[in-house]
Amino acid sequence: MTQILNTQANTTLNGKVALVTGGSRGIGAAIAQKLARDGAAVAITYASSGDQAEQVVASIRAAGGKALAIRADAQDADAVRQAVNTAAAALGGLDILVNNAGAAVFGSIDDFSMADYQRLLAVNVTAVFVAAQEAQRHMKEGGRIITIGSVNSDFVPVPGLSVYALTKGAVASFTRGLARDLGPRGITVNNVQPGPVDTEMNPANGPFADTMRTYMATGKYGTGAQIASLVAYLASEDAAFITGANLKADGGFDA
Repeated sequence: MTQILNTQANTTLNGKVALVTGGSRGIGAAIAQKLARDGAAVAITYASSGDQAEQVVASIRAAGGKALAIRADAQDADAVRQAVNTAAAALGGLDILVNNAGAAVFGSIDDFSMADYQRLLAVNVTAVFVAAQEAQRHMKEGGRIITIGSVNSDFVPVPGLSVYALTKGAVASFTRGLARDLGPRGITVNNVQPGPVDTEMNPANGPFADTMRTYMATGKYGTGAQIASLVAYLASEDAAFITGANLKADGGFDA
């Protein structure tokens, strides 16, 4: 069962509808739960972790919130587009899109396969574009598009991350451009760039954790709840003057 790490609730997002892609576990689950605690109705997508997705939805509903899980593989552009429209139809519109679904494949450029390259582009870049394009059609003034990128778009400390960094750099540039496109409509676009965060895929006790900690000013991995709090702030009215920003939450990884 996915645990809610912070049970403090407020009403900053009352009446809002959010879609969190890749919301069945890790950072995505923490974001979905935080947005729900702040009052939003939340839809999440998942590719294969159906049981975990339903656990996230159940935890939100048990706390009195409204939630929905939608199966949609981020590698499939049509599925991503359909998920956006399904969420908007089921929950009565769409105010907040959190592009969280992501893929990570590391390896030397010498033998990096085209299949892995295409997968990274599909999940980390194309799905972000498709979801944003479709979501903005449903958004009114005050809409929010937030992508979970990576500090690796700016800082690549070790070999083997070049293609992953390429995709996250594309997200950072897209954020700046899309903020210009949607700014006149009162829709903000921002990119959260986490450093090492303690998740199932990147545990704080994993084989590379000690090396990663040497790069952080704090010497500590972040948590999903910490990233979720930044996302919730960007989704709120308090952040209406922030757009086109690539905001690091990395414990000083790139300090």
